[in-house]
Amino acid sequence: MSMSMESLKMQIVKQAWADPASKAALLSDPKRAIKEAFDIEIPADVELKVVEEKPSVMYLVLPQNPEDVGDGDSKVKFVW
Repeated sequence: MSMSMESLKMQIVKQAWADPASKAALLSDPKRAIKEAFDIEIPADVELKVVEEKPSVMYLVLPQNPEDVGDGDSKVKFVW
């Protein structure tokens, strides 16, 4: 079964909200936590950072421009 990146992200967030142990694992070793919970292997050359927003601290993530990836096709599939 294939899962979209957005769907996967939402599943990870829901699990972290529902289970404090999963959240702690995700914050301390995100690749391992995702592998154990979702059986998805994130390649060694991909750096993954998980941060938790607080009421007074928020994060804005600027995704890579699809035009800058691969052959410039805006339909780039994001795969770990």
